[in-house]
Amino acid sequence: MPTHAPAVRVVTDSTACLPDGAADAGGPVVVPLRVLAGDRAWREGVDITPEEVAARIGAGERLTTSQPPGEDFAAVFRDLAADGARAVVAVHLSGVLSGTVEVAARAGQRAMLPVRAVDSRTVAMALGFAATEAARCAAAGHDAGQVAERAAQVAASSETVFLVESLDHLRRGGRLSGPAAALGTALGVRPILAVRDGGIELAQRVRTRRAATDRLVELAVRRAEGCESPGVAVHHLGAPERAAEVAARLAERTGATPVVTPVSAVLGAHAGPGALAVAVVDLGGHTHDQPW
Repeated sequence: MPTHAPAVRVVTDSTACLPDGAADAGGPVVVPLRVLAGDRAWREGVDITPEEVAARIGAGERLTTSQPPGEDFAAVFRDLAADGARAVVAVHLSGVLSGTVEVAARAGQRAMLPVRAVDSRTVAMALGFAATEAARCAAAGHDAGQVAERAAQVAASSETVFLVESLDHLRRGGRLSGPAAALGTALGVRPILAVRDGGIELAQRVRTRRAATDRLVELAVRRAEGCESPGVAVHHLGAPERAAEVAARLAERTGATPVVTPVSAVLGAHAGPGALAVAVVDLGGHTHDQPW
């Protein structure tokens, strides 16, 4: 495997919820989205943490979010070109949920090197796994088309399901329809949500938090059983003990070692405190021949 920086570099965004150190040594370059409150803006992962988001929401502050400005992508593309990159594959959260991938694509049209923008149609570590697998593909010497194909393949294999304490944040942010939010909160049920076709849908309803957590685990195990090589991640906002419990159960049931990270600050602003999510992807099935 080449020891120098790969000719193709991978860029993603901060909603990938990558663990610390994932962007080192040729891993994906992360462009931060923004968390907004009034006239204030913070770059997630730089100026504000998920814990701070949870605290602000808990104090009654109304937060919104924004995609990165085009200049942020332009600057990253310039830096990568200066570092010797010959092409970039930009893998981003679902275009149904954010305009980030469109901003990256427009910036790529003006860049000094070819940029392929990939709409993962997912989010969190389902996106993170797609970006890191794409970076591994690039590090192995594959071309931009193969790297983009690998990102799309992993993202398409994903299943992301999650629980929230309240659907109000998703409804106010326009990520869940009013009727779906009303249905999800009817009769005191606990809604299980899923990322499907790039958007957020109400998947199931159960009666208690414990039953919802159990169902979350069962859905993840079922998906992992259909994977050649499952990649599993658990996310939370202000619920580390519940996340650790779910991760331990998934490790025992799937044989995979789950990645456990807080949900990103931007996702946390929409999901709200107490959110718990599981993402499963298939890391197998990489069919590209080695280029050497």
